[in-house]
Amino acid sequence: MAEAYDYIIVGGGSSGCVLANRLTEDPDCRVLLIEAGGRDSNPYIHMPVGFAKMTTGPLTWGLVTVPQKHANNREIAYAQGRVIGGGSSINAEIYTRGHASDYDRWADKEGAAGWSFRDVQPYFLRAEGNDTLAGEWHNTEGPLGVSNIAAPQKMSQVFVQACQQFGMSYNPDFNGPEQAGASIYQTTIRNARRCSAAVAYLRPIKDRKNLTIRTDCQVSRIAIEKGRATGVRYWSNGAEAAITAEREVLVASGAIGSPKLMMLSGVGPADHLKSLGITVAADAPDVGRNLTDHYGIDLVYELSGPYSLDKYNKPHWMIWAGLEYLFFKSGPVASNVVEGGAFWYSDRNLPRPDLQFHFLCGAGVEAGVPTVPSGSGLTLNCYNLRPKSRGSVRLRSGNYTDRPLVDPNFLAEPDDLRISVEGVKMSREVMHQPAFAKYMKREHFPGMQVKSQADFEAYARQYGRTSYHPVGTCRMGSDAEAVVDPQLRVKGVEALRICDSSVMPSLIGSNTNAPTIMIGEKAADLVRGNR
Repeated sequence: MAEAYDYIIVGGGSSGCVLANRLTEDPDCRVLLIEAGGRDSNPYIHMPVGFAKMTTGPLTWGLVTVPQKHANNREIAYAQGRVIGGGSSINAEIYTRGHASDYDRWADKEGAAGWSFRDVQPYFLRAEGNDTLAGEWHNTEGPLGVSNIAAPQKMSQVFVQACQQFGMSYNPDFNGPEQAGASIYQTTIRNARRCSAAVAYLRPIKDRKNLTIRTDCQVSRIAIEKGRATGVRYWSNGAEAAITAEREVLVASGAIGSPKLMMLSGVGPADHLKSLGITVAADAPDVGRNLTDHYGIDLVYELSGPYSLDKYNKPHWMIWAGLEYLFFKSGPVASNVVEGGAFWYSDRNLPRPDLQFHFLCGAGVEAGVPTVPSGSGLTLNCYNLRPKSRGSVRLRSGNYTDRPLVDPNFLAEPDDLRISVEGVKMSREVMHQPAFAKYMKREHFPGMQVKSQADFEAYARQYGRTSYHPVGTCRMGSDAEAVVDPQLRVKGVEALRICDSSVMPSLIGSNTNAPTIMIGEKAADLVRGNR
């Protein structure tokens, strides 16, 4: 007989960790959490600065997009976490929720009843353990550590000043009643260590007898019998095993992994599945459609002296930084690198910001972003918050080990290119404000030879990249084509839900980790309420 649990959670990322914690609050509920990646034992995960070391490598799936038709046919590296904690274990630890109107749009225009900002705000608050902010917009007691950066780098402070010189307002709380402005980001850091979803939600309950966690186990398909999900099959150490779910299977494998698993299990576009020899369990044409992501574009600047975190790439400074962190839990290792940020308007007549900026106190921090010749630089990244372009996730084959075909379809819509270019122009203006003058040597990338509209458009097409925010590939809604209903139940298959960023009907205007944790919190209540 197959091993049995009440609930099987497929995916130990941001949402899966939340589900595991909340469902096992009931001691009579047996839960299995399965994660394809390993434990979070890599020390870079827990040092805030470690983000810079993890945008490629063994803690990711090694994904690359298909050639991007509107971005010079480039194949773009597409980092997605493959480790317990998922993206929350490897991201830049930025804590933003998005604009209230994003969630109201879900509820009012996109068929996601019960997901308005008023509906989801209690779940943001339930998760949040803020060490600085309180009141109706913040909670201080939740499991997810949220904090101010204790000692922001000098260049990050200069960036915020430059934004104000440009004309942006100062905003000390991007998650309060007003999103627009510039400031130092709050981060998912607690006591100078990353507070991933695994640290926040799994570590405190590791001794619960009704929770089983298995890592390095890749689910190959969901077992579906007579229209009902009955369990999963997974591979570990070259052997296949079957497990039964007596109540529900909860898929939390992310915006790339969830549609892949659904299609491997026979739930997806029938023609696509048949072409790969996969038996169709439910014809669901929108599985894998509606992929949306933020298309980030970087500008890199060379400094006239060792003012950025780049100086710690030298061995003696690296040792100094390590000792400072080891003994005092402070210094550059306690920085998430991406300290400064802003939300602003490409057009001041807009009702809400449509651009977001990330300021990195270094150059060459992320894969594909250039360093500077002198070894001391800065990076400013920007993107259009609500792109119109839609892409897809499709199977390469019926083999679960094959990487899927990921096509974000970046810049397919003219407005996306137009707003992206406005963001690049604005980035340059901010970096040329007087606050930076005494520190700046030159614009290294793209360089001042980029001047005309055509130059900026060509630059955007050639050098933009993912901002690691894919959503929407198993969207929720009330229409017939939606993959899940507003209770996250997969249409056409009983006892199966999807509970991660793939269910977002559209992309929210900020980083996506906090909203994904919110989805996990609300999903847990939906599952418990159904019982």
